[in-house]
Amino acid sequence: MTGARGQLPFEFSHEPDFREEAFIVAACNQAARAWIERWPEWPGPGLAVHGPAGSGKTHLSAIWQARSEAAAIDPAALEPARVPELLGDARAALIDWPGDPTLSPAGEQALVHLYNLLAEQGGHLLLLARTPPARWPIRLADLRSRLAALPAIRIDPPDDELLQALFAKLLADRQLEATPDAIAYLLARMERSFDAARSLVAELDRRALATGRKITISLVRETLAGSGETAPDRT
Repeated sequence: MTGARGQLPFEFSHEPDFREEAFIVAACNQAARAWIERWPEWPGPGLAVHGPAGSGKTHLSAIWQARSEAAAIDPAALEPARVPELLGDARAALIDWPGDPTLSPAGEQALVHLYNLLAEQGGHLLLLARTPPARWPIRLADLRSRLAALPAIRIDPPDDELLQALFAKLLADRQLEATPDAIAYLLARMERSFDAARSLVAELDRRALATGRKITISLVRETLAGSGETAPDRT
């Protein structure tokens, strides 16, 4: 029988918890969360939420989609003729760009069409991206003016309190546990970003499974050394 230390790691699927009660509210995301709670009493037909990868934009959009029954539209599917089909019977829509939005001329026309259609119906549009609309390379003047009128709410990088809560959530999503001193060690040395936290938990999960070890300072130290993302020790 093969020992635990030499076994091959098997990847088990895990789903992030996007329930409303699972969202971690902190100073960096409080404004964005307040806007989601404020719906449908928005001052206009749309909202743009921007922030770094893994900052909770998708979680917020899931909360809003459950409330608004919004149609989730793939940015790659934006074509003028397809807008009614993409919206369907919904009176709200969300578009989540994984990076910085890059729209073709047809995509820009489609987004204007979608915006106008929702505005006429008294509906709403939620846009998610890493950067605010003012920085998007938009050529169409009508679209630029509409995007400029949207409130643009930023989610800032996390502080220590939020990172600690985020690690607890990410570990729970994977049914993992870590010793408190391991988390403290990690917080003192990691890159300060949501994306880094998610990557580190995924790697800790892989290493713990492959070696049959618990998540302790020793495993965290090895993971940080192997990731190449270690920030200066702040202890």
